[in-house]
Amino acid sequence: MSIKRINHFLFLVILGTFILSTTQLKAGGLMTNTNYHISFDRMMARGATFDIDAAYSNPAGLAWGHEGWQLSFNWQMPHQNRDIETTFPLFMTDNHTRKYHGEASAPFVPGLFASYHHNNWVLSTMIGIVGSGGYVKYNDGLPMFDAPLMTAIYSQTKGTITPDKYTIDSRIKGKQYIYGGQVCFTYKIGNHWAASAGIRANYYDGYYRGYVKAAMNNINKVLADYQVDCDQTGWGFNPIISVDYHDRKLTLAAKYEFRTKLNIPNKTHLNSDPDGVLSAFRDGAKTRYDMPAMLSLAVGYDFTPKFRSTLEYHFFDDKNATMANNRQKELTHGTSEFLVGAEYDINKILTISAGAQRTDYGLSDAYESNTSFACDSYSIGAGGAVNVNKHIRINAGYFVTLYSDYTKHTSAGNPGYCNTTLEGTDIYSRTNGVFGIGIDYKF
Repeated sequence: MSIKRINHFLFLVILGTFILSTTQLKAGGLMTNTNYHISFDRMMARGATFDIDAAYSNPAGLAWGHEGWQLSFNWQMPHQNRDIETTFPLFMTDNHTRKYHGEASAPFVPGLFASYHHNNWVLSTMIGIVGSGGYVKYNDGLPMFDAPLMTAIYSQTKGTITPDKYTIDSRIKGKQYIYGGQVCFTYKIGNHWAASAGIRANYYDGYYRGYVKAAMNNINKVLADYQVDCDQTGWGFNPIISVDYHDRKLTLAAKYEFRTKLNIPNKTHLNSDPDGVLSAFRDGAKTRYDMPAMLSLAVGYDFTPKFRSTLEYHFFDDKNATMANNRQKELTHGTSEFLVGAEYDINKILTISAGAQRTDYGLSDAYESNTSFACDSYSIGAGGAVNVNKHIRINAGYFVTLYSDYTKHTSAGNPGYCNTTLEGTDIYSRTNGVFGIGIDYKF
């Protein structure tokens, strides 16, 4: 059996594994988050609001909001399971099917807001995790590790060495955060119009640490041993513009965020083969993680002084935002989101709200992979707000995302499943929940 041949198979899978796309734990597009304030968690559609969270969702709308200072601190805790159910002929299980479990979490996701409104002018700022936002780990390997190596061993030994005679050990973990801080200037134009312009600075902070090892059972024969410890950091900037029309009960709002170019260099601490199969993680090599341009359109209407509702649409131009290995070209279209939300003031102290969101990513088989897959989804959120006094408001909310499984079948051929000649099927599934609590302060 050729160890070199097996190493080349491992190269294909490890390279694809370490170059992960953003670990999306929150609401939004493939590379972009949209929930920073708890009001989103409890209502979803916030594109026509005048409250402090408008510093992100509707900066121009702050022209109709609180006169003076506003501050807000928000804390969210998302958790996501990312599972793959794989059927492959060489798996020695019932129906040749094995389930791989991955977990992604972010124990503390903060969001900070501030604004100052004086006459026709508003200055606002928001600081949050604008892209990604979490850690991901795979403790038991992935199909893209196991299938190519099993196939190589089986074919080169003419079936004499079966999967029960060797062990594949892999541990992969990664962190990806894109921190954003933005400043916007808003000006009220006449009685009904307001406009805003601003800029956001985006800081990418991530790492990849892990190894892939293969060895025969009961004998000291190592087939492969790759190790990587690599940090990635870098900056990108994007302008933001928005307009708002307000006439008594009706609000029309639009916001456009320009594309953020992120070309992130490696800072490599450990690379067991920097000039060979792991050359992509050589110190100084760069990877693209662009955040796409985003368009938000919203219509808000106050049916009564106590009851209001919003319809909203988001478009993320993912196909024109460069991803690692140019994966954006495999999408059928950019991401579309449709949102609806409503809130009701029970009295001067308590407000309740609920909302929903539909997300369509434009996925394809060529885009989906073991380490970076998405699933179209519905999200449902609910919660409330308590006005402690005229200065302090506490928000609490929870939303859950219901994903549609994505099935990807690869026929036997050259290449077949995961660069083998055999067929295989992956069923990708996710679960996601986010709880949040926050406090707003006016003075």
